[in-house]
Amino acid sequence: MTRATKLKAGKPVVSEKQFQEAVIQLAKLHKWRVYFTWNSIHSPAGFPDLCLIRRGKYPRGTRLAFIELKTDTGKLTEAQREWIDDLRSVPGFFIEVYVWRFSDFAVIEKILK
Repeated sequence: MTRATKLKAGKPVVSEKQFQEAVIQLAKLHKWRVYFTWNSIHSPAGFPDLCLIRRGKYPRGTRLAFIELKTDTGKLTEAQREWIDDLRSVPGFFIEVYVWRFSDFAVIEKILK
């Protein structure tokens, strides 16, 4: 546990930055290409934190995923909701869109494998 990690009710409290780094490391371990905006100051509000892509022999072929990361208590902004809704409205199985929280890490591992 890092110095920045605290305990709340006996469970670790992980910052969004720490969570993002853990997801990036896991994605790279499983051969996903990872994109994230390093500094979003001049970027439009609400775009998801991560964009992942992995070629493979899936029923749908290559997988493309947009992921918004939140702490276990974090809330989506209106701009984030709009991006997520728009991305989820793409027809068919062309993209995957997720909102992940640290408490979902076991599920995240399954999705990225």
